[in-house]
Amino acid sequence: MQNIKYSVIANPEGDSWQFAQDIFNELRLKSNQFELNEVKIKEFRDGEIKPKIKENVRGKICFYIHDSNKNPARWFLELCLINQALKKSSASEIIVIIPYLRFARQDRKDESRVPISVGVVADVLDLYADAVITLDVHNPAIDGFFKIRFDNLYSFTTVVKYLKEKTSEDFKDFVVMSPDAGGAARAAAFAKKMDISNIVIGYKVRKEAGQIDDLKISGNVSEKNVFIVDDIVDSGETLIKAAQAARENGAKKVYAYCTHCLFTKGVDYVIKNFDKFYIGNTIKQEKHDNLEIISFANLFAETIYRISHGISLSALFD
Repeated sequence: MQNIKYSVIANPEGDSWQFAQDIFNELRLKSNQFELNEVKIKEFRDGEIKPKIKENVRGKICFYIHDSNKNPARWFLELCLINQALKKSSASEIIVIIPYLRFARQDRKDESRVPISVGVVADVLDLYADAVITLDVHNPAIDGFFKIRFDNLYSFTTVVKYLKEKTSEDFKDFVVMSPDAGGAARAAAFAKKMDISNIVIGYKVRKEAGQIDDLKISGNVSEKNVFIVDDIVDSGETLIKAAQAARENGAKKVYAYCTHCLFTKGVDYVIKNFDKFYIGNTIKQEKHDNLEIISFANLFAETIYRISHGISLSALFD
């Protein structure tokens, strides 16, 4: 009988199932010690849910791929229950793959009487899991909330390879832009990978909290193509203001790349402002003429393989 040592687990009825299948297919090219296992979720009439791992995982190292497409409350509930189910099923190790870490933006106490929500997520994972793998987490310092291993992968190596192989653009005439000061380090890292020397920063002008009245650019974008980079798109208001400011300052074309795209005001609302919009596949999106989706299945598969065989992860991002 074939000795299956590692189990990749996902919900076949969730939007992340194809993502999990793509990861598994990449893994099977490297080793025959991986299986693809299912977690089925029964929902009762009153709204309670009951997850069940389909196949035996006793003594196996389990890589559970959690569905980032769920609404935050359901996402958190399933995270709690499925991890406990794996623990109670005697998995030898539980490694949770979270493509987009929800609640990551709530990483500090910014006003009175509020929780540090990502700390609560970390507490739950510490109870049952042995490690977490995520991608482009909003604040890398979130690692400090976790007692277990926390591997934050970086998307830029994959993205830059994709852009250089799949597009015909000459990126020598490009400027990389961060839509705000907080993303300056992210923009610098992207520019370095792209061999682009020019970086500009957007500065939001607000008359009241939560409303962007204007966005100014520090740096020159005149007669340049601008590539705006960010980690999360929610409504997209900041990105839209950044694109408009770039055009008003003489930019020829405006592109964008964002890892995790929620598009809470709709896809078209955001991307119609760009010549091309590149996104990651951590959250499922429908096809759109102006939208190009970059898959991270190979990155996660390579990460899982390296962890399972004791190989360094840092080499993936050199």
